Amino acid sequence: MGEKEATKKTLRELSKGQAPKNDLIVAAQVGGEIRGMDETVGKEERPVWVKLSSPSGERIYRRSVLFLTIVAIQELYGAADTELIVRASLNGALYCDLEIPGGVTDGAISAIEVQMRAIIAEDREIGHRVVPKEEAVRRFKDARQIPKANLLNGLPEEEIVLCTCGDHYDDLYGVMLDRTGELGCFDLMRSGNGILLRTPRGGMGLALSKPVKQPKFTQTLKESKQWAKILHCEYLPDLNRCIQFGNTGNLIRVSEALHEKKIAEIADRIAAGIKKARLVMIAGPSSSGKTSFAQRLKVQLRVNGLEPVSISMDDYFVNRAETPLTPEGAYDYESLHALNIELFNKDLVSLMQGKEVALPRYDFITGERNDGAGPHLSIAPDQPIIVEGIHGLNEELTHAVPRDEKFKIYVSALTQLNIDMHNRIPTTDARFVRRLVRDYQFRASSALKTLRQWPDVRKGEDKNIFPYQEDADAVFNSALIYELAVLKKYAVPLLSAVKPSEDGYAIAQSILRFLLFFGSIDDESDIPNNSILREFIGKSCFFNSSGELKEQ
Repeated sequence: MGEKEATKKTLRELSKGQAPKNDLIVAAQVGGEIRGMDETVGKEERPVWVKLSSPSGERIYRRSVLFLTIVAIQELYGAADTELIVRASLNGALYCDLEIPGGVTDGAISAIEVQMRAIIAEDREIGHRVVPKEEAVRRFKDARQIPKANLLNGLPEEEIVLCTCGDHYDDLYGVMLDRTGELGCFDLMRSGNGILLRTPRGGMGLALSKPVKQPKFTQTLKESKQWAKILHCEYLPDLNRCIQFGNTGNLIRVSEALHEKKIAEIADRIAAGIKKARLVMIAGPSSSGKTSFAQRLKVQLRVNGLEPVSISMDDYFVNRAETPLTPEGAYDYESLHALNIELFNKDLVSLMQGKEVALPRYDFITGERNDGAGPHLSIAPDQPIIVEGIHGLNEELTHAVPRDEKFKIYVSALTQLNIDMHNRIPTTDARFVRRLVRDYQFRASSALKTLRQWPDVRKGEDKNIFPYQEDADAVFNSALIYELAVLKKYAVPLLSAVKPSEDGYAIAQSILRFLLFFGSIDDESDIPNNSILREFIGKSCFFNSSGELKEQ
C-alpha cells in the first residue's frame, strides 16, 4: 500500500460522532458526488455529510431497506419462486406487489419482517461488485428479472456495478448504506396482495410517521397499472423498444385518449350533480398539469351543455406588505393566509346566490390588490365555477360554501412506467423534469435556479396539498407514459450544465442518470395541442408563446 493510500480513511471512520441525536449519517457528498460510507477519501477532501433527515438521505435509507426486504424474501422463499415489483410511494411508504409460495398472508409478512430483523442483528455488509455486462444480464435472466436484464443489455457500458449482501445481488441504481445493522427503522405491513414498506420521511430522522389510509390514491394506482397494461408498456425497456421500432405514434394517441376519457368521465359526474355541487375546486402538486386539466375539463363540461366560468386565485392575494413570511424572511406566497380568504368566500357566496360580483385584480408589479377592478361577473343557476390552486382541497379556503356544494378534484402525476421490477421512477423526479423544462422554456430559469427552488416547493406540497388529497371527489392522473422520452432532449442539456461546484450538482447527476436510460422521442408531431405535456414543452392550444394562459 502506498503512502497516499495509507493516509486515506473511509467515510464511516470520518463520520464517527458527527450525527445529531435521533439522526443518522447515511452518505457523504464529496466533490459534488454522493458517495457511500465504505468509500475512502484523502485528507484534502472535505465531505459534506448526508443525513437521514434530508431528502437525499431518506431515499438512500429507503433504497437500502428495500434491498434488505428483497434479500429476506429470497432467503425465505428462494429467488426463483418470488417476485417483488415496486409500484409507487403512498404517503412515504413503498407499495410493492408480491408473489410468494402460499400467497401473501399476515403470517408471511410477519415471517419476512422477522427475517429482516435477523439480518439487521447480524449487521451484514452491503457491498458492491463490478461484473461484465454479459454476466449481469445472465444473472437477472436466471432470476426472472427480464425487464432489468433487457435494460442493462441496452446500455453502452461494458461493466455493471451490482449491490451485494452475501450471495444476494441487485442493481438499485444508487448509493446505499454499507451495513444492515443501521436499517432497523422501518415497518412492514400487508396491503392486499402486496406490502407497504414504511421508512422515515419528512425530515424526522430515525422515526416513522403514522400510517395514513389512502383508498382513493390506491385506486388511482390500480388504474395506472391498468393503463400500462393497455399500452403494453409496464417497464422502461418496453417503451425503448417502441421508440426503437418507430411505434410511438399509436402509443401517444392511446395515452392521450385514456386522459380524454377520464376527463370526460369526471365532467359527466359534475354535470350529473350540477344542481347541488356547482363549485369545482382543483388542486395538485407543482407541475402536475392542473391548468391544462382545468381547461380540458371546461371543454368537456361544455360538451355536457354547461357553461363553466373560472375565477383566478391570484387576484385574491393580500397586499404584499400583509403577506406572511417564511422562516427565512421571504414572502410566503404559498401560505393559505397569503390569500384574502374572507373576500374570496364573500364573492363565491354572492355568485352562487345569483348576484353580480365585481372581481378584484391583483397587480404583481406594485403588490397591491384592487377590489372591484376586475370583470363584473354573474352566473346562471346551472353554471359551474372552476377554481384551480394549491389550496383547492383545503376546506378553510372555501369555508362559507357547504361541502356538499363543492366537487373537489386532485390532480396527481403518478408515473405508470417502472424502470424495472425493483426500480420505480419517483413521481417527484418526473414532476421536477416537467418543471425544469417549462421554467427554462417560458420563465428563462436555469436548471440551477429550479434545483434550488425545488426543496421549498416540496415542503409547501407536504404542508398544503398532500394532507388533503383524500378529501377529493375525483383523482386525475396526469402522467403520460411516454413523456420522459420527450422531455429528455430538453432536460439533459440543462442538467448537464450544472457544475460540480454548485449545490444542485448531485441531484442533477442523479436525475441525469435515470434519464439516460430512456430512448428519445424527437418527433413531437403526434402529440396533440391540448395534451397536458404541451403545457411544459410548448405549442399548447391553451397557452400563448410566452406560456401564459390564453383565456380563463
